[in-house]
Amino acid sequence: MRKEAANEVLLLEGREVQITHPDKLYFSSQIKVSKLDLVRYYLSVAPGALAGIQDRPIVLKRFVNGAEGEAFFQKRAPDQRPSWLRTVTLSFPSIRTAEEVVVDDAPGLAWIVNLGCIELHPHPVRSGDLDHPDELRIDLDPVPGVGWNDVRQVALEVQALLEELGLRGWPKTSGSRGMHVNVRIEPRWTFQQVRRAAVAFSRAVERRAPNLATSKWWKEERHGVFLDYNQNAKDRTTCSAYSVRPLPDARVSTPLHWNEVPACDPADFTIFTMPERFTKIGDPHADMNSAPGSLEKLLELADKDEAAGLGDAPWPPHFRKMESEGPRVAPSRARSAPKKPRVKMPLIVVANSPDKAAALAGLERWKTKYPQVAPLLAADDVLVDSMRGRSSTWTRIRVNLRHVPEDVRPQQETPDPDDDPTREWRELSRKKKE
Repeated sequence: MRKEAANEVLLLEGREVQITHPDKLYFSSQIKVSKLDLVRYYLSVAPGALAGIQDRPIVLKRFVNGAEGEAFFQKRAPDQRPSWLRTVTLSFPSIRTAEEVVVDDAPGLAWIVNLGCIELHPHPVRSGDLDHPDELRIDLDPVPGVGWNDVRQVALEVQALLEELGLRGWPKTSGSRGMHVNVRIEPRWTFQQVRRAAVAFSRAVERRAPNLATSKWWKEERHGVFLDYNQNAKDRTTCSAYSVRPLPDARVSTPLHWNEVPACDPADFTIFTMPERFTKIGDPHADMNSAPGSLEKLLELADKDEAAGLGDAPWPPHFRKMESEGPRVAPSRARSAPKKPRVKMPLIVVANSPDKAAALAGLERWKTKYPQVAPLLAADDVLVDSMRGRSSTWTRIRVNLRHVPEDVRPQQETPDPDDDPTREWRELSRKKKE
């Protein structure tokens, strides 16, 4: 290891990787973690971190101003990159293509972390076959107010159902409030078929634990723990194993053994505790590739659901409308009555901002403005949506006024703040269609 000016140059597997601004703080609110600290963390768990991203195209989610700053997604590989770094060309639902980075080794891992990639976001495909995923991703996402114990209970239901289907799940904390269960599968099915299997799986778990789990896409209809089947749609990515999350304590998305799930606490797993854990027990997911499973039973379950009248579930908004998909509009905004009666929820938007903290501050101002309303809201009446555009993210906060008497419900006002980075693009798109 040697220094050149203000930069740090690491010699990794015979290759030099330059770490620019190594002392720049990437975490600073509760703990102090520099860019170089982050690189060293990833290198300390490199065999595990690489197992989740190796030979896969990866989206660069860059936090160039640290964990407290705004992140942006970069699909295309930077023009200035090492000659030894591989890329592959992906196509997306929009028909566009992008040449994306493929990380195969520790030098590549250090190089993308130097770009500000606090998290690692690989696609569920290998570089040799970009059309057939080899991973079914089960994302357990609790709604606001739902505790960690419910997440663990739903994870155990997931394990039981997978075993009945002849599949093996590999659990890990998301590093935030939820849990991920990845299933290695044979790369024989298309993205659409894998997603169809995920929809059927989510609905099956909901039937097994109706008070704990939900497969409902619209947030206003959810309760408990949402099984986000759309994480299996093409062009969607989730953070991989050993990813650091942009939370104040620098938590890590941590692979677990199933016997750890009932008592695990995600707060125990940070960049400070993970290297020692990795040294002591190794990677709990080290054997994930040993026995890929089949989706045939899940697709048979999807056929049964369809025969019973369950059509396709809603897709993410940037996907084209599917033939068997129901109305792609939130029930509270539907203009005409859907086939099955639904209760429209009285939702209002109170904040839009690329800065989550600013959006949450706007929510508090709204509560202060309506002191008689705020105490009537349940925990899941406040919907904090992480919105994702083509290259940026922002936070939208909505309030469900279902528990507020109609005569005192506030009307929709201009959100405060009201900074939606996609508004201009959507307006231009709307004018072009007209």
